[in-house]
Amino acid sequence: MRVILFGGTGMVGQGVLRECVEDAGVESVLLVVRKATGPTAAKVTELVHEDFFDWSGMEDQFAGYDACFFCLGVSAVGMKEAEYRRVTLDLTMSVAEVLVKLPRVKTFVYVSGQGTDAKGRQMWARVKGETENALMAMPFEKVFCFRPGYIQPMFGVRSKIGWYNGIYAGVSWMYPALKRVFPGMVTSTVEVGRAMIAVVRRGYPRRVIETRDIAELAKSSEL
Repeated sequence: MRVILFGGTGMVGQGVLRECVEDAGVESVLLVVRKATGPTAAKVTELVHEDFFDWSGMEDQFAGYDACFFCLGVSAVGMKEAEYRRVTLDLTMSVAEVLVKLPRVKTFVYVSGQGTDAKGRQMWARVKGETENALMAMPFEKVFCFRPGYIQPMFGVRSKIGWYNGIYAGVSWMYPALKRVFPGMVTSTVEVGRAMIAVVRRGYPRRVIETRDIAELAKSSEL
């Protein structure tokens, strides 16, 4: 399996990248970033590209890959809808429209969020829902929209938002208990990463992947 990863410097993307590196069945990862990070794993190749809205002439860079893990996203806090729509719906579709032209890229996995609803009251939920619908209407062989709830970072994965890391550190000791009590709301970066790999390998009967589905898929990846 050869995968393209967007958002690999964010918390979710870091977790997904780690699981790809750890998984012997993932042959290589193309890490697409705006600024160079200097990956240390031999199977990771970095593609630095500043303008994520313009991919003209870049098709050859993505040739030979099987799937895209799209973990790129921003918080809607303090943003107006038009601005959030541009960096969520428009940006995601600019990437998908390039990849869908490549016959080998058969699977697109998009990280959305629990509560996503194209007809919902919350702005972020509507925009994320519209993005999901737009992706699922595209002629990829498989599109999966992940809707995780609370995600606990594992193995040194950190958020770009400093005060978030304080929350995660404080919750870490409670994570096992929270996972048992709220299995439909709590997951981890490990489970999300393993679940993404699993849907590319085995598929899944539903295209919208909720937290319980993530746990099921992650467990299947260990078999």
